[in-house]
Amino acid sequence: MLNNITVFDFETSGLSAENDRVIEVAAIRCINGEIVSSFSTLIKFEGDLPAKITEITGLTAADLVGGFDEDPAFRILNRFIGDSTLVAHNAGFDLGFLHNGLMRLAGRTFSNPFIDTLTICRDRYTFPHKLESMCSRMGITLTGAHRALNDVIGCWELLKKLHAEEPVDRYLNQMGYMRKYGPPKWVPAYATVIGQDNMYEPRNA
Repeated sequence: MLNNITVFDFETSGLSAENDRVIEVAAIRCINGEIVSSFSTLIKFEGDLPAKITEITGLTAADLVGGFDEDPAFRILNRFIGDSTLVAHNAGFDLGFLHNGLMRLAGRTFSNPFIDTLTICRDRYTFPHKLESMCSRMGITLTGAHRALNDVIGCWELLKKLHAEEPVDRYLNQMGYMRKYGPPKWVPAYATVIGQDNMYEPRNA
């Protein structure tokens, strides 16, 4: 399962894949369980960056002035991905932005298989399931969360740990979502969409 994958992450100007934009992208290509290449860049953004995004990521509008234009950034990412399996934590979010960006810029979407580490974590572990929480639980050092490359490295290490404890093969193309919030607006046509509920430790544990 880990012989040809791309772990990727977007930082964005908001939560809407249709209306907001990617402001940072990072990806690592992994062959036979080893990182063989990486791509990371800020992306230019016009307008005021919401204060909440700056609070979360530390990025300001001034930081993005020297970034790549959106079009070449997505073209490089698309070529970087190639035919690999895509991996992300909360993949529904990142795949939605990838789909909308490719449709807007190239008039087509992607067809790569994918693995969502968040779906796996919800299935196997009690709450919380954020990347920082899962990395801490698994003994993985994650410095500077909510910056794309840091999150990508953390997600890669988390994937390896999850795969080592039990092969993740059965989660290929599974898209989990919190049942109480309803399914995501968009998922790949080949995805198996699964409603999930958080598991909690017993109160007297």
